[in-house]
Amino acid sequence: MFIDPFGRAITYLRISLTDRCNLRCVYCMPQDGLQWQSRASQLSVEEIARVVESAARGGVTRVRLTGGEPLVHPHIVEIVRRIASISAIEEVSLTTNAMLLERLAQPLADAGLKRVNISLDSLDADKFRRITRDGDIDRVWRGIAAAECSHLAPLKLNTVIVRGLNADELPALARLTLENDWHVRFIEVMPIGNAQNWGEGFPAPSERYISVHEMRDMLSTFDLQPVTAPQGNGPARTYRIPNALGTVGFISPLGEHFCQNCNRLRLTSDGKLRSCLVTPNEVSLRDALRSGQPLEPFFEQAIAQKPQHHDMLAAIPAVSRRGMSQIGG
Repeated sequence: MFIDPFGRAITYLRISLTDRCNLRCVYCMPQDGLQWQSRASQLSVEEIARVVESAARGGVTRVRLTGGEPLVHPHIVEIVRRIASISAIEEVSLTTNAMLLERLAQPLADAGLKRVNISLDSLDADKFRRITRDGDIDRVWRGIAAAECSHLAPLKLNTVIVRGLNADELPALARLTLENDWHVRFIEVMPIGNAQNWGEGFPAPSERYISVHEMRDMLSTFDLQPVTAPQGNGPARTYRIPNALGTVGFISPLGEHFCQNCNRLRLTSDGKLRSCLVTPNEVSLRDALRSGQPLEPFFEQAIAQKPQHHDMLAAIPAVSRRGMSQIGG
């Protein structure tokens, strides 16, 4: 069993399949994009399966696939099938912008995918296009419908809340849960690789952050009642509007950080194992894979580096060399 230096059992692995994405969301990626990793530097389907097999022997039971955008990976269905076939893995889930989900939802479900988290940062088509830099919200709604038809549940919608951009939509987004059994989660914007100017009409870096405390205050008229979080809700504090079918959650990496319960590792698409989203320490599994070495000692090395908590609020925080789209979020 993988246990970190602070007694936390490591049971959850997030795998970034690619650094590529078909959107350029302002809080995630520079407007001009990034220098993509070479295909040769990224892990193959077989290598990803070997990593998960090794992780499962250490006690990992849940795997989430991320990106970039995981659905742009040409072998996404086969990757899901390979991971889902590993007996110790109880759940394979995926985070997506849903632009390609309408076509892939059923094949992914058939391959063994259990759940999807979908990014939805605005309900307004024009604002959505501005935030994502040319995303089509109608494609997202069709993807959501396809996910429901394919029984990829519970369905979670993730919204990064930015002051002066989409914070005014908090009530409308919360109302989605009244008649839909969806779990809408509001996330504080994190200062990871996005401190640059986002362009004309967007708030300045110093004006973007809004805490979950203020978000809850903005939703005070809904009489939110705390509830037990649904399966896989991770660090979200979960509430329900009285008589609503779904729930409202708040994810606070800054204002109410959840590090004390962190049970996860992250694998970048070029095979680097990270014990924390924020701290820059990485251990290369790719080199071990390609030289035929056993992976367990490298997992143990990464876990030994896992900090007790992140330092995003420190006067001089540790600086990640990667942006969010390169780490996997």
